[in-house]
Amino acid sequence: MKWLSPEEQVRAIKQGIEELIPEEEMLKKLERAVKENRPLRVKQGFDPTAPDVHLGHTIGLRKLRQFQELGHHVVLIIGDYTGMVGDPSGLSETRNQLDHDTVMRNAKTYEEQFFRIVGREQTEMHLNGEWFSKMSFKDVMGLAGRVTVARLLERDDFSLRYSNHLPISLHELYYPLMQAYDSVAVRADVELGGTEQKFNLIMGRHIQQMFGQEPQIVLTLPILEGIDGVQRMSKSIGNYVGVTEEPSQMFGKIMSIPDALMIRYFRLLTDAGAAEVEEKSRALTAGSVNPRDVKSNLAETIVRMYHGEGASARAREEFDRVFRDKGQPDDVPVVELSAEGEKLWIVTLLRDSGLAGSSSDARRLLKQGAVEVDGVKICDEAAQVSISCEKELLVRVGKRRFARVRALPPGAR
Repeated sequence: MKWLSPEEQVRAIKQGIEELIPEEEMLKKLERAVKENRPLRVKQGFDPTAPDVHLGHTIGLRKLRQFQELGHHVVLIIGDYTGMVGDPSGLSETRNQLDHDTVMRNAKTYEEQFFRIVGREQTEMHLNGEWFSKMSFKDVMGLAGRVTVARLLERDDFSLRYSNHLPISLHELYYPLMQAYDSVAVRADVELGGTEQKFNLIMGRHIQQMFGQEPQIVLTLPILEGIDGVQRMSKSIGNYVGVTEEPSQMFGKIMSIPDALMIRYFRLLTDAGAAEVEEKSRALTAGSVNPRDVKSNLAETIVRMYHGEGASARAREEFDRVFRDKGQPDDVPVVELSAEGEKLWIVTLLRDSGLAGSSSDARRLLKQGAVEVDGVKICDEAAQVSISCEKELLVRVGKRRFARVRALPPGAR
């Protein structure tokens, strides 16, 4: 293939990142790659602690795709073993451990989602159980012997917990070693990760040297705020946008982000050029454009990236109909519920229709004034709703969740 010069590649790689450590070594690796016509092996790991790949993950995946476009080879690690430990990065307490079956169920969903962004032909995938499951206890002790506890306690999250007398489980100390050993197992030239991963990524350099390998280059990426605009995007927090979510749901979630996040989302999540993004930023600052129109353009762009032009246009039309014109979606699900007599407790209706995750969630939504039945707001959690099999109730929760609810026919109860 025809390579860009190493200097041009470094300039491209540095776009949108936080740090490249060390940059001079990156240039040397690229010079050797071009001279030997040997693609670099560029690694990123993902722990399948939840089934969804969300927009926060795509920052790294899009950078991996850029490496592929420059001619390099991507190595994706699905952490079936690290996922059982749980990455302690940025946490003030021990993460709950997942069993292997749960992790593997989540892992099965990842491949199709990854390949919405990175090219399949230039990618190899591994479960890190491929090497960790074969290790003896002696091997584990040998790995642990290559780093001191003092070095591990240099991590901000560990040191803060230690100084505040908060517990640190022994298995958590193994996580940086496990992620580092992944780099040894796949002979990584470069590893990507969010800024909170910096300690783990640099540990990879150290462990590679301990095993006689040339240390990898560390590339850190910005952390994406979730749709709440406060905390990092996270499935566990619920402030995420999944790449496989329905177009209308994806569109609506993006429309809910704070205006202050729009430009950052354009920069980190889309292919919009720097000049285009800067122009949008200036227009917003000057007040010459309606922020809602800019946000709608952002939502259309992201939905189009993952679902195509037609789905993006339909999602915008539906959003406008539901929220601007006070209409309702075309595809409101119909739910049939069992009811004693002709009344159903509102909490049961919300929970059993799937509009609330639990009874406590239903009560919270009612207290927030987020529930409407046939256009009437209901805040009383003791309310009883009339329900029959002849007439559907249109139930709305928040701005985006709808269901048509009716009673099961008498013979079906």
